[in-house]
Amino acid sequence: MTQPATFHDLNGASVYITGGGSGVGAALTDGFMAQGANVAFIGRSDASGFVEEMRDKHGRAPLFMQGDMTDTELLHATMANAAEAHGPLSVLINNAANDQRHSLAETTTEFWDWMIEVNLKAYFFACQEAARQMGNKGGSIVNFSSISYLMGNSGYPIYTTSNAGITGMTRSLARELGPQNIRVNALAPGWVLTQKQLDMWATPEDLAAHLERQCLKEHLKPEDIVAPTLFLASNASHAMTGQCMVVDGGVVTTG
Repeated sequence: MTQPATFHDLNGASVYITGGGSGVGAALTDGFMAQGANVAFIGRSDASGFVEEMRDKHGRAPLFMQGDMTDTELLHATMANAAEAHGPLSVLINNAANDQRHSLAETTTEFWDWMIEVNLKAYFFACQEAARQMGNKGGSIVNFSSISYLMGNSGYPIYTTSNAGITGMTRSLARELGPQNIRVNALAPGWVLTQKQLDMWATPEDLAAHLERQCLKEHLKPEDIVAPTLFLASNASHAMTGQCMVVDGGVVTTG
């Protein structure tokens, strides 16, 4: 998909993306590289094939570091590696998440801890290291939330709890980091039909029901999330911080 806008200040930017090798994250890596940014990303699964695809497409490769972002020491080490390769971070995209279905009754304390580590704790500590690298030079942090908690969805209560926590964390960190000229915003996508969603959750009945709730009668694709993220990352949104921007085809409303 050809992006509709060029954000010139992202050319040469040092960008770090969690989960940047698949799904929405892969579309983000591609989108930032198309703007001329230097992208590093962490992912649990081998993304070497995707890295070569990006090299062929853009003439340079993103820096991929395989690992578990819930290991805070490892997460910070990969972010330090990104800074060594591309300079201190100017953009952090907290994208990786897990929306595994579960119920209240079946949830164990071990599963709770794991889901919170993936969907909230890793976001917080990625923000911590990004802010340290950005210092007083400023930068942009974009934390991915979801409309799932705004809709009051059932079927994954720890995931929706984490989404609500991400929005609250975003607002608090925007206040704390504003004096350093670091902007912190959240982006809440609707139901984006990644391959994982199509393989695991997207039944014809659920797809039809969700499309009925959208104002725009077209299912969201990973590429639909790229331009809004680029906008939040760039100086085009230099007066925006502490906000949660919804990109969902018109399911929920804010304000």
